[in-house]
Amino acid sequence: MKFKFKFHWVGCHLFGGVICAGTILLLSSSAQAQNLFATGSTASGSGSVYEFTPGGVQSTFASGLGQPEGLAFNSAGDLFVADFFSGTIYEFTPGGVQSTFASGLNHPTGLAFNSAGDLFEADYGSSRIYEFTSSGTKSTFASYVTSPEALAFNSADDLFVAGQDGEIIEITPSRVQSGYADSLAGLSGLSFNSAGELFAVGVGDIYQIPSCGVVSTFASLAHPVALAFDNAGNLFVSDAVSGNIYEFTPGGVQSTFSTFTYGLSPVAFGLAFQLAPEPSVLGLLAVAATAFFVRRHRSSAFL
Repeated sequence: MKFKFKFHWVGCHLFGGVICAGTILLLSSSAQAQNLFATGSTASGSGSVYEFTPGGVQSTFASGLGQPEGLAFNSAGDLFVADFFSGTIYEFTPGGVQSTFASGLNHPTGLAFNSAGDLFEADYGSSRIYEFTSSGTKSTFASYVTSPEALAFNSADDLFVAGQDGEIIEITPSRVQSGYADSLAGLSGLSFNSAGELFAVGVGDIYQIPSCGVVSTFASLAHPVALAFDNAGNLFVSDAVSGNIYEFTPGGVQSTFSTFTYGLSPVAFGLAFQLAPEPSVLGLLAVAATAFFVRRHRSSAFL
């Protein structure tokens, strides 16, 4: 997205000029391109995390994992990876330094952060949802969730869980559970767009669920597995049959973002976008930088 602005310095007060320039950078940064991260593994159980530039160029971010699946970024930009085979959640700094955040889990799959910075994990083997504080303290958030696969939070911090039984359940912060949608075969991914609409992937279809129980088909693929939205509202979906990662505009126009390649099985089990810098921070930097420039400009005028 590109922005064009025309403004005049003549007659513009110093404070107004600073705010104008800060606003320009603030608006243009709101659609800043992000790198996409994906997980994949070979049939022999050797998994990696891959990074894609906005142009679709693939590189290896981390390797030597078992079967990495769910991905989630915290507010500091650290990447958390659920390893299904080893029962471990790994943490990676933006520079790629790896550490173990939690272990001894029973086939972890989906991951998601709430607004308070707590990490939630879908524990496929135990049919539970675990909550971890930032220091790694673990507690059971929900029990008896049938084979949970994917997690997503809405803006109210309600947690949505997709299970292999084809049901999506909603869990409030106070742990009250209710059914949100059902009869959706083979669910494996969940994500909210900026309008608060829930998207899910199942066997052959990408579902759009703007409100409880109202399900429509957004698009169809051979075997969609994982999905994620970028900050411009475009939807990215991995397909197990073609090995492609597809991009959909908000209007549903489809294109091929990248052909995912690794090992023996061309499918991305998890997708997540690197968080863009907070616009408020960029705006403050813009204001500070512009104030410095104008101050020097005004000072030089008297030399």
